[in-house]
Amino acid sequence: MARNYATSADYQAYTGKTPPADIDARLSRASRFLGSAVFRLCWYEVDEDGYPSNAIVAEAFAAAVCAQVEWWDETGDESGAAGRFGTVKLGSLALSRANSSSGSVAESGREVAETAMEALRSEDLTKDILVLGLVSC
Repeated sequence: MARNYATSADYQAYTGKTPPADIDARLSRASRFLGSAVFRLCWYEVDEDGYPSNAIVAEAFAAAVCAQVEWWDETGDESGAAGRFGTVKLGSLALSRANSSSGSVAESGREVAETAMEALRSEDLTKDILVLGLVSC
């Protein structure tokens, strides 16, 4: 069962905005994404349902999920599809994505928002309650 680490109330508190009608679905997708991309690679104590048992860690996870949703809204690219295009041209405007070291177009795919990672690097998250990137698969 997928865990949802943030609520619409968390989103409203984080962004200061009224949550959109589909916020629960967005938070669920962001929770799944961050769960697979970040949270599962960390060490933290959990409760019987697998959620962080420490309130500070739980709050950081909620903030990270809200930041991810906000970033997806700002970029308009939840799926990562925009990172697959090298050049976009509209009339006289042309935008290009940077090339990778191999010379091919850099593919961003689904990226973790920097603001989500900032939430997980808070000074309140001491190594006795959260260690980022401890587990390797």
